[in-house]
Amino acid sequence: MEHSTRLAHISEDGTRTQTVYDHLAGTARLAGSFAAPFGAQSEAEFAAWLHDVGKYSYAFQLRLKGGPKVDHSTAGAQEALRRGHPQASFSIAGHHSGLPDGGSPADDPGDATLFGRSKKPAAPYDGWQEVTLPASTPAAWACADPLSLAFFTRMLYSCLVDADFIDTETFMDGKTAPRGSGTDIAALRDIVSAQAQRYLSAESLSPVSVQRNTVLRACLEKGAHGPQGLYTLTVPTGGGKTFASLAFALEHAAAQKMKRVIYVIPYMSIIDQTAAVFSGLLGAENVLADFSNAEYKTVEQDDLTPAQYRQMLASENWDASVVVTTAVQFFESLYANRSSRCRKLHNIADSVIIFDEAQTLPADYLAPCVSAIAQLIQHYHSTAVLCTATQPALEPLFRRFAPELHPQEITPDAARLYEVLRRTTLQDLGTLPQEELAARLARHPQVLCVVNRRKTAQQLYAALPAEGSYCLTTLLCAADRRRQLDDIRQRLKEGLPCRVVSTSLIEAGVDVDFPVAYREQCGLDSLLQTAGRCNRERRRGAEESIVYRFRLDECSTPQMLRQNISALDYTARHQDTLDTPRAIQLYFNELSELRGPDAVDKHGILDAFLRGIRGCQLPFAQVAEEFRLIENAARTVYLPVGEGAALCEQLRSGHVTRTLLRKLGVYSVSCYKDQFDKLDAAGALELRPDGSAILTDTSCYSEKTGLAMDVETGIGLYF
Repeated sequence: MEHSTRLAHISEDGTRTQTVYDHLAGTARLAGSFAAPFGAQSEAEFAAWLHDVGKYSYAFQLRLKGGPKVDHSTAGAQEALRRGHPQASFSIAGHHSGLPDGGSPADDPGDATLFGRSKKPAAPYDGWQEVTLPASTPAAWACADPLSLAFFTRMLYSCLVDADFIDTETFMDGKTAPRGSGTDIAALRDIVSAQAQRYLSAESLSPVSVQRNTVLRACLEKGAHGPQGLYTLTVPTGGGKTFASLAFALEHAAAQKMKRVIYVIPYMSIIDQTAAVFSGLLGAENVLADFSNAEYKTVEQDDLTPAQYRQMLASENWDASVVVTTAVQFFESLYANRSSRCRKLHNIADSVIIFDEAQTLPADYLAPCVSAIAQLIQHYHSTAVLCTATQPALEPLFRRFAPELHPQEITPDAARLYEVLRRTTLQDLGTLPQEELAARLARHPQVLCVVNRRKTAQQLYAALPAEGSYCLTTLLCAADRRRQLDDIRQRLKEGLPCRVVSTSLIEAGVDVDFPVAYREQCGLDSLLQTAGRCNRERRRGAEESIVYRFRLDECSTPQMLRQNISALDYTARHQDTLDTPRAIQLYFNELSELRGPDAVDKHGILDAFLRGIRGCQLPFAQVAEEFRLIENAARTVYLPVGEGAALCEQLRSGHVTRTLLRKLGVYSVSCYKDQFDKLDAAGALELRPDGSAILTDTSCYSEKTGLAMDVETGIGLYF
């Protein structure tokens, strides 16, 4: 067989073939274009030309005819190593199985590390010499230190695996998939600019609208003329920061000739509403909402509409003008090692990234998150905006990773803004017996009370009048939480009795408006989030809209909140008014002191790259397993309620698909081990091989209060 006729792929119907050379050439063209925004075009082309040279082997050619599986990745990885390009070698070795750990020189040929793979015999692949490799020397910054080296390797890997997938997909389908067909950034900027002008030119503006327009003007000005870099946007709730931050992002992206805007949201509960606002303004075809329960992910592929199909394709690599996603998806992808998670990474380069509710960046992973943001700004032509009403004290961390990065505040006079937009008055009630708190809540026709424990929420709910009372906790499945929130909004709108007891889940950007609120002891950021659900529409004066903070008598402080509460107590002793930028800064500085320097990288993610793990260098695979923003030791219980009943029957049938599991996600509750075991002991569960279960006794679930369990003494509620 001539070298030039050796094949990489055969179409499923057997009528078409793609040579190895043509596949390498097509992949190199794409990979080079993906890496061009961060100056690594030749490095990506180098990796792409080598990634499948193992397919020149006779063993692989036999594989195409039904022969045994063949390792075709090791050959290219070894060639890259011989040429002094470890970043390309990592990428090639992992382009199917995932980025491997580097390992150590003592590793054996059978080890899955890169050192091991470098010693592994590869099937002869003579003929690959028809390939002409481009000159490739990574920039000095890409190898300056282990963190930069690891980040660059992951970005190079992203370019390779996305290019490999698209070139293969195009050949196998016989046509180009409809990717990247949205409106360009400049045209989207014009849409938002026109809307902004309507806001700015409105007559008879209220004092609130005047301040919102001040923020909007600052965002438009800084977006159009500010340099690429790090920004903060500090705006209290009600200041119009969602639209203003989008206006900044599109102005800036257009001015800096950047490719996309990425909006990172901490909670899935509000991603839908943000994506809907952006879609209504910019057109649904230009906005990708990438999260697990997005509609296009809950439809079987054969049933997708053309628009849903385009969104599904865009979700694979974020090839969209505006992406709305979760913090979990964003940061876990940046530390992932699998091709399915990493394909999108190169499209984070050349983007404006808005981090909404920046104070919620995970404390235990704060250093790795800030390190990644600093890399993107310094080396990958990205701009980041930390957007929040309670700006965290992140400047010391940024100085650690990028001393030359200085965050620029977009809001011209934050203190004045907080004063004008103040909608509530904070008042400390001290310590209350739970019975007294319940009596106070019952006297209010409409009231929100946020507590720290699900047990407390259910007990308070039981003590309230039945009409118009609600209990919101994660013991309710998402479908019932949504239904309850719809009811709550309607009752608030109509002025009907509406008393809600909730855990902190309602603080996650949920759009509700109560005349009065109560918040159990917590951190200042949580207290102000609760205040954001009170007098949201400014129908009352701030002096009439009280947000009470309290402690419950004989109720211990949750361990996970002790430092936050201590920091708030410290701030309250030193500041008369808590809802000001000065108080917020003092709170976060004190919280940082209480947590200590090690708390920002509790799992040693950065040390793993700086020092290795037990002699293993560049442990990509191990870090990917360790970097989990949601450390969930809980087990899933699927609920046969509402539409969930039919979905549970499908699960029982054994026809399990990702689409089915995503649909079931809104009819499920997560239980910790002791809770799960109690249900199991009561005979209320049908256990499944993956560790989840189907609830068989539906009397253990209430659409009002969520999951409960029969025990010897009666009904025991989950806490």
